[in-house]
Amino acid sequence: MNQLSNLTTIIEAHVAELNKPGVLSVRPGYKMQDGWPTTQPAIVVIMSQGAAPPVLPAQIEGTPLDIRTATDIEQLRSKQPETYAKLAAHRAEFRDGAFPELDPATEEAPGVAEASARGVEPEAAKPQITYSGPAGTSLTPVTGNLTITCHASPDAGFPTLKSFLSATKSTLTIGLYDFTSAHILEAVQNAMLGKKKLEITLDNPAKNPTADQTDTVTLQTLSDALGEEFVSAWALVRSNKVVPQWIYPTAYHIKVAVRDSEAMWLSSGNWNNSNQPDFDPIGSPSATDQKTATKSDRDWHVVIENAKLAKTYEAFLKHDFDVAKAIEGGPGAGVLSADDDMEVPDVFRVAAKAGFEFHKPLRIENEHMTIIPLLTPDPGVYQPAMLKLLKSAKAKVYIQLQYIHPSDKEGDGDFMALIETVKEKIAAGLDVRIIVSQWQQTNGWLERLQAAGVNLDVVKIQNGVHNKGFVVDSKIVALGSQNWSAEGVLRNRDASVIIENAKAASYFEQIFVHDWTRIATKHAQPAAMSATGAE
Repeated sequence: MNQLSNLTTIIEAHVAELNKPGVLSVRPGYKMQDGWPTTQPAIVVIMSQGAAPPVLPAQIEGTPLDIRTATDIEQLRSKQPETYAKLAAHRAEFRDGAFPELDPATEEAPGVAEASARGVEPEAAKPQITYSGPAGTSLTPVTGNLTITCHASPDAGFPTLKSFLSATKSTLTIGLYDFTSAHILEAVQNAMLGKKKLEITLDNPAKNPTADQTDTVTLQTLSDALGEEFVSAWALVRSNKVVPQWIYPTAYHIKVAVRDSEAMWLSSGNWNNSNQPDFDPIGSPSATDQKTATKSDRDWHVVIENAKLAKTYEAFLKHDFDVAKAIEGGPGAGVLSADDDMEVPDVFRVAAKAGFEFHKPLRIENEHMTIIPLLTPDPGVYQPAMLKLLKSAKAKVYIQLQYIHPSDKEGDGDFMALIETVKEKIAAGLDVRIIVSQWQQTNGWLERLQAAGVNLDVVKIQNGVHNKGFVVDSKIVALGSQNWSAEGVLRNRDASVIIENAKAASYFEQIFVHDWTRIATKHAQPAAMSATGAE
């Protein structure tokens, strides 16, 4: 962000003359043209929705002003700071911090003083538990003749997941961020009836606007249906007010299910209606498929039929459960009810561009490959493996992420090393393409990506991207749940795999290129930002 650092000093020196009616905040950034950042540094002035145009100078100390109407998120942050702070505590895609910002009226960061005064973040006082993984379990790659099923949402997410669940014989072990879909809840109940054991560790984020029920109701429904065969625990996340201690700062963000200790489902997608829509455009097409797809999210998934990998992930899930369960009844613990759940306003939803071609699942059976398991916050796992993968690229790097949040904070250097490697590949002339969601345009994060040195010529925006996927040289694919923020890469609980197999890589590359050419765009999205892709 060195290119824009001097703008903060200029803004601070001239904040009084920027204090005009309707101005919500002022920050460094870039001049916009046709809804896309140019490389011209600018002082960005965010105006309240519906406010009259202010009388402001065209430039200050030679730097032009760029006056914009607030997005719905920016409006909420300024006008309802307590609500915004609660949402941002649970969902990273809402967060600010891309640039230093000032409210000219108060000369404070917009909304921060009010939110702090109301005690929005009492969880900060909770004691932290140092993370440790299960004893005797290592995250070692598996090489051999393996069977996997590659698939994506919205194309074939739920039909494949339902098939995976229905094959359960005795046990299902789950770690999830969000489980609020009625049709998946029904599928789980049907799969587990008959003395089958279900164990789940679950986060409790702000309620997705597509939810049929809260996470609390999901757990109660499963308990009522399965009785003693069902056990659950709330993950130890700092923002969950009912857990008295914490391990994960903002999210138990994993999306993994292990069946009978023999097979596993791993994904970027939660068990909610936007990540796993209840339709089958391949097996049972209908006239409403395009409409459903545009309101759903892009996610990549894989089913891996290998006992060694399944048992490895299961060991970590069970350890997470055991640690959480041991803390659950301690001092400060509480009982969560549906009334306690924070809900993402439906106004933030927008649709993706229409024109999807739907891709069938690809079953790769008994074929030689290597699969590398990746978990965070386990040290020395995700970041080194992904850094090695990115550095190995000779021709192509295709990246599809919900967002990329660069950081200047101390301790986040390992995360920034990944972004630096992507920059190096762009500079070297490789075919680098990056698709991010509409959330990258919220609170200045698209401009922050450019300030970090990423050439926006290789970037497009796609509404509803919830994916966290990479394809390198059409030979290797990485997919899973790690968002590209310091917390996602280094500190939260997340799970991914790297699959070294050309068929798998080519399958997901085909879907990426479909999105790049048919769905993703290079222009501003509507002011209302979508919450369907949340986390």
